[in-house]
Amino acid sequence: MVNRTPVIAVIGAGIAGLEAARQLKDLGYKPVLIEKAPVVGGHVAEWNRLFPDLSPAADLVQSLSKGAGSVKTYTDTEIASMGRLKDGYSLILGNGETLLCDAVLFATGFHLFDASKKEEYGYGIYDRVITNRDLEQWFNNRHDPRVANPKAVGFVHCVGSRDVKAGNTQCSKVCCITAIKQAIEIKEEFPEAEVYCFYMDLRLFGKKYEDFYIKAQRDYGIHFIRGRVSEVGEAIDGRVVVKAEDTLNGKPIKVTLDLLVLMAGIVCNPDAQHYAREIGVAVDEDGFLRSRDNVSSIVESSRPGVFYAGACTGAKTIPETLAEARSAALTIHQYFNKRK
Repeated sequence: MVNRTPVIAVIGAGIAGLEAARQLKDLGYKPVLIEKAPVVGGHVAEWNRLFPDLSPAADLVQSLSKGAGSVKTYTDTEIASMGRLKDGYSLILGNGETLLCDAVLFATGFHLFDASKKEEYGYGIYDRVITNRDLEQWFNNRHDPRVANPKAVGFVHCVGSRDVKAGNTQCSKVCCITAIKQAIEIKEEFPEAEVYCFYMDLRLFGKKYEDFYIKAQRDYGIHFIRGRVSEVGEAIDGRVVVKAEDTLNGKPIKVTLDLLVLMAGIVCNPDAQHYAREIGVAVDEDGFLRSRDNVSSIVESSRPGVFYAGACTGAKTIPETLAEARSAALTIHQYFNKRK
């Protein structure tokens, strides 16, 4: 039984952590945000605009940060270790502090697949091969000289996703729509550029995603080619030569590009796996944290007092992540009500 205001450690101050902390605060609890990065916002803080409305990512991060503004927050802070107590958990922070809490919420997000592991695509080998993250950074600061007035740009979907050899058989869920968003942004920046998307299957399940895809074809003239890229090479002038099979037309194709963008997939944050094992929380076969079940209890672990929100359990869209954050806060509230 908890006879004081319960303390909840929220690990990760991305959008899931920020929203969950705000909800927990409003429900009368004491959430404590712990973020290893110098700033809050997670991956979304690195983005320029969001699909499918092309709204500024900074607006969302600012709104969520404001909502969690009075929550005690540690940034630039690692967790040295975690342990179980009789009625809660103990977190030793990298700054030497010890945090005793009544519950833990994992909002540790995801990592992007290391595209250099797919050597056939040439990331880290050819100068004009970049990742979705690299391109997003260019949209934010315009500093990367590789994105200077390209005449032809290609996007390769499913890099490190749905790939047994890469150790990630799961669909990363947001790569298709991210590629479409970035392709549209490239066309807005460079209207004369020819833009190609090489995809396995287009998985566009979210609200307005299909409309966004149709808009990309109809209004921007983006070429969608169904077929896996088989080879990437470099021409004498430094441009990228891409060979693929167009499975819809049943013929091989070869295009020379000024820029090739690899849509690196989503994998679990290894920090989450480490912390989970320290307190006896299961890690699933796909590397993400294992929920109590995958239908009705996605935000709950099998261990009392440990909860999840966002991409620590699998790839999520932003609306799904925010919904899970709110659900996790309510589930934690119910958990403590049952203990009274």
